[in-house]
Amino acid sequence: MAAAPQGEAPAARRADRAAAHIVQCLLHGHPGGLAVRLWNGRVLGAADAACSLVLHDAAVLRDLVLRRDPLRLAEAFFRGQVDIEGDLYAALGLRSQLGGLRLRWRERFGLAWQALALRGPARAGAELRVARGRRRDARRAIGFHYDVSNDFYRLWLDREMVYSCAYFEDAAHDLDRAQQAKLEHLCRKLRLAPGQRLLDIGCGWGALIVHAARHHGVSAHGITLSRNQYEHVQARIAQGGLAGRVTVALKDYAELDGTAVYDRIVSVGMFEHVGLERLPRYFDAARRLLAPGGVFLNHGITQNGEGWGRTVGTSFINRYVFPGGELDSVSNVQRVMERRGFEILDVEALRPHYALTLRAWVSRLQAAEAEALRLVSPAVYRVWCLYMAACARAFEAGDVGVYQILAAPRGDGRWPVPMTRRDLYV
Repeated sequence: MAAAPQGEAPAARRADRAAAHIVQCLLHGHPGGLAVRLWNGRVLGAADAACSLVLHDAAVLRDLVLRRDPLRLAEAFFRGQVDIEGDLYAALGLRSQLGGLRLRWRERFGLAWQALALRGPARAGAELRVARGRRRDARRAIGFHYDVSNDFYRLWLDREMVYSCAYFEDAAHDLDRAQQAKLEHLCRKLRLAPGQRLLDIGCGWGALIVHAARHHGVSAHGITLSRNQYEHVQARIAQGGLAGRVTVALKDYAELDGTAVYDRIVSVGMFEHVGLERLPRYFDAARRLLAPGGVFLNHGITQNGEGWGRTVGTSFINRYVFPGGELDSVSNVQRVMERRGFEILDVEALRPHYALTLRAWVSRLQAAEAEALRLVSPAVYRVWCLYMAACARAFEAGDVGVYQILAAPRGDGRWPVPMTRRDLYV
C-alpha cells in the first residue's frame, strides 16, 4: 500500500484515510488481482495486480458504499468517471464481490458515515446512450442495438460479419475459420439441397444466406429490422452476382405472408430479441411458413433460471445493449416449441464455443480501440467491451448457454433428417 502524499492538510489526510478504509472494507476477502487507485494517486491493493480500478470521482466511492450496486459502477466506467487499466476480466469480479459482501451493522454504519463525509474531486460524466423503458417496439429495439455503425462491427467481427456464436472444431482455430465452420455446420444440419427455399429470420449482415446459396444451391431469403444490415446485404447481393438467388427484406417475422412457403427455416441469435410473451407468436409464424417435410433450426442463448427477472445483469442488458431482450431456460424454450406444433429432432449445446467467440471479439475490439473511437463515442466503446467480457465470463461459468434446436412440424409422422448424425461430420 502506498503512503499518503506528504504536506496534505489535515482534512485531506482524514479524507484519504477514510477512502483507504472504505476500499479495504469493500475488497475484504477478494481473492486478489485487483488494485484501486484513488484520485490523489494513492494505490490500494497488490502492487502487481492484473487490473487497476482508477477512481476519478469521489462520488463513485460513496455510491459503492451506500448502494453497493455494480450497475452504478459500470455506469461510472461508461461515463469516464472510472477507468480500468489492465485485465478487464479481472475487474468483473467486483460484481460478485460487492453482491456477496457481508458486514455487521456497526461496520455498515461506520462505512456509511465515512462515505457521507467523504470529500474529493468530481468529474462530469459523459452522456450515455440508454434505452428507455422496455422497448417493445421491435424496430426501435433492433435499431438501438444494430444500427450503431457497420464499420464499428466490422472492426471486431470476422470477415463475413457473423454476429453469433462461432463453431470451434479446434479451440486453437481463429475466429474467421470458426465462423466459416459454423455457417457450414448450420447448412449441414438443415440438410440443404439445391432448389430448396430457405428463410433466415434475422439474417444479420447476410453471411448465412450468401453461404447457403453459393455452396448449397438454395434460394435464400433473409429478413432483418436493421436498416444498416439491410443495406449491407443488398450491396453484398449485387457485388456477388447473387440477384435472383438471394433476397433480403426490411421486415419483421410477423409480417411474412403465406403458408408452407419455405422448405427450410433458420434463425440464429435472433429469438433473444423476441420477448418471452411473444415466443408463441414467433414459433407460430415459423410453423405456418414451413412446408410439409421441412425443418426449422433455432439457434439462441438461454439461461439457467426460468423467466427474465430483474437483476443487475438483466437491467444492464436491457438498458444499454438489448432493449426488450429476454432469455429463458432451454427446457422452457423447447416446451413452447412443442406446444406450437413442433417435434424436437435434435439439440446441441455450444456453450464453450460462445465463450471463445466472445473473448475473440473483445480482443479484436480492444486491439482496434483507436479506430473504434473514431466511429463511436468512448461510452459506446466501453459498453461493448464490458458487455462482451461479462458475457464471456457468464458462458464460462455456465450461467448462460447457447443451443441449436432442430425441429419439424408434428402431425404426419415424417422424419425429415437421417437416422444418425453421421452426415454432419463427413
